[in-house]
Amino acid sequence: MPESADVVIVGGGVMGTSIAFHLAEAGVERVLLLEKDQLGSGSTCKAAGGVRANFSDSVNIALGARSLEAFAAFGQRPGQEIDLHRVGYLFLLDTDEQVEQFRESTQLQNTLGQPTRMISVDEAVELAPIAAPDGLVGACFSPTAGHCTPESVVLGYATAARRLGATLLTGCEVVGIDAVGNHLTAVRTSRGTVRTGTVICAAGAWSEGLAASVGVELPVTPLRRQIVVTEAIPDLPADLPMTIDFGSTFYFHREGPGLLVGLSDPDEQPGFQLSRTDTWIPRLTDVMARRAPSLLDVGLTGGWAGLYEITPDHNALIGEADHVSRFLYATGFSGHGFLQGPAVGEVIRDLYLGRKPFVDISPLDARRFAHSANRAERNIV
Repeated sequence: MPESADVVIVGGGVMGTSIAFHLAEAGVERVLLLEKDQLGSGSTCKAAGGVRANFSDSVNIALGARSLEAFAAFGQRPGQEIDLHRVGYLFLLDTDEQVEQFRESTQLQNTLGQPTRMISVDEAVELAPIAAPDGLVGACFSPTAGHCTPESVVLGYATAARRLGATLLTGCEVVGIDAVGNHLTAVRTSRGTVRTGTVICAAGAWSEGLAASVGVELPVTPLRRQIVVTEAIPDLPADLPMTIDFGSTFYFHREGPGLLVGLSDPDEQPGFQLSRTDTWIPRLTDVMARRAPSLLDVGLTGGWAGLYEITPDHNALIGEADHVSRFLYATGFSGHGFLQGPAVGEVIRDLYLGRKPFVDISPLDARRFAHSANRAERNIV
């Protein structure tokens, strides 16, 4: 533990490591990242790994598109193989209202340079032959999206950040932040105290309590999501898209010789539960019976549980506190943090350095909830 640091980042997932890399790459000295467990052990390495720019909000589209560019070039910068499969994102739609919603967001994405397009049910089934067409009325396809390996992304950012001079400490829990007036002075941890005037909160589902310790309100609610992995499936298409049955939130993509499968459970209660349960499996099999009946005969090899970090409007919290000097935050991504990690690392770097970010992130300021007109992201799972 160094005695002091120019900036302390709390959280060692994709967000924290991306921020550490971008700061160190920009020449910021004495960058310190603190992670209470292992790097990526929070939500990042429990993520499904999807990467996309298919959103209904222009800021989310910009963050997703910028991150897609970074993922495509990840082997060169920062320099790590991440097993990126740009097989596309396919949303299956079963109501006219969903079709209209995605038609509107597709038009917005097109104006921002994204090749997303509405497609027929027949074309959707050609792309994802596992999907049954019964009840579908349309689909939306984003050909440049896909999925990659979250652990590798964290490793790439962490390795490069250290190479550029940043210090990343694991097994180091933050227990408090000290301030004199509205100026931060130190971060207290389980391994000692470090003096600093800048703290960046990238603590994901654990952000609310950290921010509250310095009087900053970050409305982030933890919510468990569970994933299972199937046995090998014969004749699985190599280019199978990340496929989402939008009405039910059932989704799947290739994971080795089988599939990674997930579903949002509306009965899940907020909290930090991380144990796996089978209570959601009957709901999953009911959806499978309707949308992908062939999967009912496929066994499961494992799975895991992780935490979403939910905000009231399913949009991230990105910005800097106004009444506490140099407390920045990037959290509350509501399931989109992994795919937006590269772009948000750039944004926080620029906010720290006093530069204008590539996209106006003022709509994501945490103070927006004090006003009545919030904009909700609609293309969520």
